Amino acid sequence: MDPVRNPYSPGAGTPPPALVGRDEVRQQFDIAIQRLTLGRPARSTMLTGLRGVGKTVLLREFGTIGQGRGWTHLHLEATEDDRFLDSAATLARKSMLQLSRRREFSDRVRRALGILRSFQLRWNVPDAGSIDLRVDPIPGYADSGALEEDLSDLFAEIGQLAAAQDTGVLFTIDEIQYLSRDDLAALIVALHRISQEQLPLMLVGAGLPSLPALAGEAKSYAERLFTYHVIDKLNPEQAETALATPAQREGVEWDHSALGLVAERSQGYPYFLQEFGKQAWDAAQVDGAISRQDVETAIPIAVDELDTGFFAVRFNRTTPAERNYLAAMASLGGGPYQSGEVARSMGKTTSQVGPVRDSLITRGLCYSSGYGIIDFTVPMFDQFLRRQQN
Repeated sequence: MDPVRNPYSPGAGTPPPALVGRDEVRQQFDIAIQRLTLGRPARSTMLTGLRGVGKTVLLREFGTIGQGRGWTHLHLEATEDDRFLDSAATLARKSMLQLSRRREFSDRVRRALGILRSFQLRWNVPDAGSIDLRVDPIPGYADSGALEEDLSDLFAEIGQLAAAQDTGVLFTIDEIQYLSRDDLAALIVALHRISQEQLPLMLVGAGLPSLPALAGEAKSYAERLFTYHVIDKLNPEQAETALATPAQREGVEWDHSALGLVAERSQGYPYFLQEFGKQAWDAAQVDGAISRQDVETAIPIAVDELDTGFFAVRFNRTTPAERNYLAAMASLGGGPYQSGEVARSMGKTTSQVGPVRDSLITRGLCYSSGYGIIDFTVPMFDQFLRRQQN
């Protein structure tokens, strides 16, 4: 069929599979935004799950919802190498400048920028952006040298500035598990103050399944501060709906067995569903229909696309030692895995391979769901590794 009409291609304009079955999550978020706008309490949100389940898509959707309610939305993707203090100051600066556009550059806005300047000077944060604000720091705010206190001052000022304009600010942070423990603790403390003062500032973070434990280790009250949503793969019915609906909008029908085969091979993971759907569309021999034979033709093409893209991007960043550990995990079949068993399969002790295991967790390729347990953060990564060995 015409590849130009392919509704599964990135940016095709159709709702991605990741949004199927997430109506309750989106509705709860929208209610929280409305409550905060009215000065009523609501929790920030954390989305957790493996890679490829659609957390990033949901973050974008939340941003759209927030903007639709008149809020300022700013997004950050955390990385292993970035310094969070710099990123936090950039978010603060951009939000203050966007809020200033609603009214003249008033004394209220200038005060907020002055507190940002105090934070930048105290924490040696470069002045991001090309606009020379020409504001002086305000002593006594965001300059104590205690990160938890100073970030709280900065966020509270943003919240108060938004409240004065009957609006709010939404920060979305992807890959939030990359924040250091101290940075995560400071962020949680700042949000706790925002919550206590019922200011219209909200955070939505997205991260790996280890995120709730990391937040709890950083601050014990984190579980009370956030609404946690586990974003998982779609069930077979949802997976088939995610595939069939975009095609129906283009006047194309899927054979029922073809839908079932893609749902099975993708295991319901939204990113994989989209890739399999894209290749099945392009392989279709008859206009207006996608058959099981089309899917069987498309499967090896889709797998190759995933191997050279989705999987390889992550695999190619690993060290030889990390690759050996990952291969040992995959050789044991499907996870989760006992760390001791992985070590024994390598002919080593748990303590000998412990640093490599910790490195893989820190870099977000693996996670621990319990004591002595490890698993891949990337669905079907074990299958990819076994294909690489053949």
